[in-house]
Amino acid sequence: MTSDRKDEAAAASRGRLLARPSAATGEPQPEGLHPIGSGGRRDGLLRVPPARADGQPLPLIVMLHGAGGEALGTLALIAAAAPDVLILLPESRGSTWDIIRGAFGPDVAFLDAALRGVFQRHAVDHRRIALAGFSDGASYALTLAIGNGDLFTHALAFSPGFAVPPAAVGRPAIYISHGIADAVLPINACSRRLVPRFRAAGYAVQYHEFPDGHIVPPEIAAEAVALLAAG
Repeated sequence: MTSDRKDEAAAASRGRLLARPSAATGEPQPEGLHPIGSGGRRDGLLRVPPARADGQPLPLIVMLHGAGGEALGTLALIAAAAPDVLILLPESRGSTWDIIRGAFGPDVAFLDAALRGVFQRHAVDHRRIALAGFSDGASYALTLAIGNGDLFTHALAFSPGFAVPPAAVGRPAIYISHGIADAVLPINACSRRLVPRFRAAGYAVQYHEFPDGHIVPPEIAAEAVALLAAG
């Protein structure tokens, strides 16, 4: 194993991502859906929006699925709210994300590689990079965004259960939503505990409760994307 690979593996085991936006040197992918192309049976997608007329870099949302989920179904939760945003939708190596199964490692490494591919081919606005997710994906998004706030400017968590971040780095803005009638991840045990904890730690948190259950209502997705757009 080369020293670079060793460094990447060590970082992944700590929940740290090394990919960073830079001047894109590869050929940009055209508008539409593209497989990540390096994951095997479970891979993921990149949704490329129309190119901006002014040629400016695009915001990026990395959207993480819930337990047992997949990229295409997860895209449906956020796509309509973010028509002008790059959306990366990695799929977990197992049925859910690595830290939920015991330890950081394979999913961090896969996400890092997927991000490197995006940054090599697309101009990304470094001021607007969100790690987002639903359910288990929301828990993982909060976890990794807090530990990688030097990359992610925002964490968008739809119905999270918990967060177990590595050492905090940076101060991403946080958006959390949760259904009052959620029977999968009950709100009292989850977001109503998480939000005060993050606020007490000094994070800017926008929190929205809504009457329904374990879902992402369209207006909630739009509100979260608006936070990203505001920068």
